[in-house]
Amino acid sequence: MKKIRIGAGAGFSGDRIEPAVELAEKGHLDFLVFECLAERTIALSQLRKREDPDAGFDPLLSERMHAVLPACRHNEVRVVSNMGAANPRAAARVTAEIARSLGLHGLRVGCIEGDDVLHLKDAFRPFDDEPLPDHTKIISANAYLGADALAEVLDRGADVVLTGRVADPSLFLGVLIHAFGWQKEWWDLMSQGTAVGHLLECAGQLTGGYFADPGYKDVPDLDRLGFPLAEVSEDGSALLTKVEDSGGLITMQTCREQILYEVLNPSSYITPDVIADFTEIRFEQQTPGAMRVSGAKGRPRPRDYKVSIGMDDGLIAEGQISYAGPGTLARAELARQILEKRLAQIGAEDLRIDLIGLSSMHGMPADWPAPYEVRLRAAARFMHEMDAKRLTHEVESLYLNGPAAGAGVTFAVRENIAIVPALIARELVTPRISIEVA
Repeated sequence: MKKIRIGAGAGFSGDRIEPAVELAEKGHLDFLVFECLAERTIALSQLRKREDPDAGFDPLLSERMHAVLPACRHNEVRVVSNMGAANPRAAARVTAEIARSLGLHGLRVGCIEGDDVLHLKDAFRPFDDEPLPDHTKIISANAYLGADALAEVLDRGADVVLTGRVADPSLFLGVLIHAFGWQKEWWDLMSQGTAVGHLLECAGQLTGGYFADPGYKDVPDLDRLGFPLAEVSEDGSALLTKVEDSGGLITMQTCREQILYEVLNPSSYITPDVIADFTEIRFEQQTPGAMRVSGAKGRPRPRDYKVSIGMDDGLIAEGQISYAGPGTLARAELARQILEKRLAQIGAEDLRIDLIGLSSMHGMPADWPAPYEVRLRAAARFMHEMDAKRLTHEVESLYLNGPAAGAGVTFAVRENIAIVPALIARELVTPRISIEVA
């Protein structure tokens, strides 16, 4: 039975690069997949593209490609990623330039566009009855494409594929469709490939990152955490493992946690490619560092694409100040009262004043022991920059106009992008493929 090996090179935009290099050099891979997009990530990328037509792709694209392309070319590993973000064409052009600078002439860099559906906003429909935002506030809109176009560009011989918004597990499923010739109506295989993709998409989470809890769930060598890879068979079953001697672990518990991660309904996980049912998935420990996964079932894919809408939601202003020593809590509480009264005068929306480490998550416990140091954080939403800066000024003024011994003030004002889901008919969205040769 034919098998291929897929490595997870990243689980988010700012992920470590060294584990991906380790996979490219030592993983005996056929494909290396970087999953680097989140909902707000692509909206912010669209803003950067608006300011500079040659920008809008992942900020670590160049560093990652310089790091992995030589090993990938030497070991015949093909690269797939959504690092194209808001500008896959520019990302492909930059990657081809990097390949030429590294002497990797002839490298074929594929590009998938078409997920940007801002021009189709009149065709958006509500998602789960959530109201659609005012058109004047919409700054970006990207449909979650599926695996079809990705498989096609690999069929055309691309060595590197860069996309925009593709559903996370679809990055991996597209590789499997290409490698095994699966038909898109083979729903159980679509679901099993989606399960493999979902297990790999967050990279180090499967090997113990985000899982570790000292004394309860101990993970060895997190400082050199290895990212996972899957040896996938033509029947969709896969052996999950990692590079030998890398940090982390793969166990029944890490796999079970990851298969349920961000899955609202395990019996009906809706993707652009299939409605997956994970309730019959089986994990079987093969060796201490390898876990076999099989058993996902599937139903026909939805008729619509989901759309992630980025909406202008004003500005967020934030200021922080620290108090330490005897009477810390009383001084921080006095600072909070001062800020509440001062900020009430400027129309701050959604104002939060938290004592980090004490009340920022669950409120202040009644019987909590008095701390020796406290970090106060004030944040609120504003529609006008002048008002937003008032909050930062008020926090800074606590140096001389508030309780004793405040220190370490920091502050910032940033754009606030709200994310709203929507639906769009599949037939209105057309992926576009192009290939550039280095």
